Amino acid sequence: MAVTIKEIAEKSGVSRGTVDRVLNHRGSVNPDTEKLVKEVAEELGYRPNRAGKALAARKKKYNIGIILCSEGNEFFDEMLKGIDRAQQEAADYAITVTVRTIKGFNLERQLQVIDELEPEINFLILNAIHDRRIEDRIHELTKKGIPVITINSDVEKDERLCHVGSDGIKSGETAAGMMGLLTGGSAKVLLAAGNKQVLGHNQRIWGFCSCLRKRYPGMQILSTIETEDDDELAYERTKAVLTDKPEVTAIYVLAGAASGVCRAIKELGRQDITVIACDYTPAMEALIREGLVKATICQQPFTQGKTSVELAVQYLVNDTLPAKKIYAMKNEIRIYENTIDWV
Repeated sequence: MAVTIKEIAEKSGVSRGTVDRVLNHRGSVNPDTEKLVKEVAEELGYRPNRAGKALAARKKKYNIGIILCSEGNEFFDEMLKGIDRAQQEAADYAITVTVRTIKGFNLERQLQVIDELEPEINFLILNAIHDRRIEDRIHELTKKGIPVITINSDVEKDERLCHVGSDGIKSGETAAGMMGLLTGGSAKVLLAAGNKQVLGHNQRIWGFCSCLRKRYPGMQILSTIETEDDDELAYERTKAVLTDKPEVTAIYVLAGAASGVCRAIKELGRQDITVIACDYTPAMEALIREGLVKATICQQPFTQGKTSVELAVQYLVNDTLPAKKIYAMKNEIRIYENTIDWV
């Protein structure tokens, strides 16, 4: 016979409500009590009724909230396609998905949207800005029984359910390796970051710099700018640095706005500069075809979007915890030769 919550509660010496919160990850429970309940459940051989939970999910009308810093950034177009694909599976369980977008890495706006969504969601997928206040909100949501998955950009405190995104450090190392090969290991480098409030952007810088120290001492970083993933801002700041430091011979665009960076290069007649970038979008394809970007490191945005929603659905329907704390996408290098179609 199936083990009941009542039996677990009696043996644990706690209420049925406490057992339910522990087994179904609803709300906060004293860590010692949570450990005791899980041990008793395992001892008695408790197994969740997955078919019943799937049926219950259809009755509960769960809603998954998604917040992306995506407005004006075509990188997220593929991620949204992945979300839409997984949303079709979610609909089978009557689970709805609410997507909210913001422009840039606006901390106050992201906090505002979290507050607006909280009353109507059971789960949050967050393109997180790296800030203590965001970490605090993730903690608060988790205590209230609203689990959080971070997507594409993570936080340092390990209170989210898991993270789905690229390996930022490995991406930075890969970019440094490509630049080293293309420049013969000798270059004066400009780093074009997105925003240092994004942990993934910082990780790419760390990976890039680490690789330079270990393998390419002849490559020197002269300057760093933040583009905010905005092409006009990237154009202005890149042009200013190249005018002030004409000795720059290479640029690592480690976030969006590569078009703005390359526009400044063209305007100044500096097509001799070696550019390594991130991601693969229609605009990036055009830059590679034109020869302005030599290589770009991709991070599978479609898979990121699809995987994050699938994990949320499995959690809500079957109480299935993610198998890993970090789902790191495989870095893929795109160059001219694997971008164009050969006739």
